[in-house]
Amino acid sequence: MSAPRGEPRPYADPYLAGVALGLVLLAAFVLVGRGLGASGAFASVAATTVDAVSSTSARSNNFFADHLDAGGPLNDWLVVELAGVFLGAWISAKLAGRLRITVERGPRSSVNGRMLAAGSGGAVMGVGAVLARGCTSGQALTGGALLSVGSWLFIAGAFAAAYALALVRRRLRSSPRPPN
Repeated sequence: MSAPRGEPRPYADPYLAGVALGLVLLAAFVLVGRGLGASGAFASVAATTVDAVSSTSARSNNFFADHLDAGGPLNDWLVVELAGVFLGAWISAKLAGRLRITVERGPRSSVNGRMLAAGSGGAVMGVGAVLARGCTSGQALTGGALLSVGSWLFIAGAFAAAYALALVRRRLRSSPRPPN
């Protein structure tokens, strides 16, 4: 199915995309010996940045020292992986006619409000990834593929929370707003 000229092409079939993601995860295990994730890349870049500013501080901090042992961010598999994610997303958006700078938001959301919500949510997810010693993608994809009980419990909890939040949001959107 092709879209008319100038119109964005439809999104990929989610089942086909899921199978493709599973094959990418399998290839990562076979070729690199590690699964997928993102938070380790940010930690590696942060450790290298702190090391450049104050090597003593970075080397005396256990969190940063663990990430510095890899030999810099370009030697870290997750940094290369994340760069590939950004490049692949850009190529995919370009090929599908969806490459544009915009802020996706609801009809009652302002651009600044959406950016604040996204930034706040990202910061909370980052703190959670540090506390959990891994991000949601690593937890669900890699941990789930390794049949980790904790990862499967996380997946069930994340889906249950998302489903409950979707119900609440749907009710809030459908309820009439009081007059001003």
